[in-house]
Amino acid sequence: MARYIGPVCKLCRRENVKLFLKGDRCYTDKCAFDRRPYPPGQHGQRRSKFTEYGVRLREKQKVRRIYGVLERQFRKYFHEADRTKGVTGEQLLGLLERRLDSACYRLGFAATRSEGRQLVRHKHVMVNGHVVNIPSYLVKPGDKITLHERSRAQARVTTSVEGVERRGVPSWLELDKGSLTGSVKMMPVREEITLPIQEQLIVEFYSR
Repeated sequence: MARYIGPVCKLCRRENVKLFLKGDRCYTDKCAFDRRPYPPGQHGQRRSKFTEYGVRLREKQKVRRIYGVLERQFRKYFHEADRTKGVTGEQLLGLLERRLDSACYRLGFAATRSEGRQLVRHKHVMVNGHVVNIPSYLVKPGDKITLHERSRAQARVTTSVEGVERRGVPSWLELDKGSLTGSVKMMPVREEITLPIQEQLIVEFYSR
């Protein structure tokens, strides 16, 4: 499947919000968004006014870029959330949070969701004792997420786990740093998705 492999700092600048796509670098003074907090391109510093459609489009694009999914896949998530009982926007974010690559990021196994995707694709991650190499695999309460023994000593993994306290592990997950094992205690909680996301705008975008 195709995926974006270009400069991710431009995505933060385009959406006018820090998306934390480069891990620890986003917390330092080297962050491109802090240095140039305006959209990329030669017309980036011009004032721009979005239409109602544009506001909803940008919100949808922002969430897509945070979780690293393509349009067709994102639309499928929305339709599944729309069919599920509950608030559609919250159900949508819950599905995205439950992706295996996102869960690895939230547990601290990876510094970014794209790194989490790479861990999963390269068969470093096991769910309930079985290797799973599908980043979009949805974890559920009771699942045990572990790293393969050969992967636990990797420098990037150990560095990421050491820095997980900066981000914090959400309450719906539990991390055992000693054994590098995570467990899913319950469904994701909307209040712990701290990025400024207005999911209702996404619902309005697809419902127009």
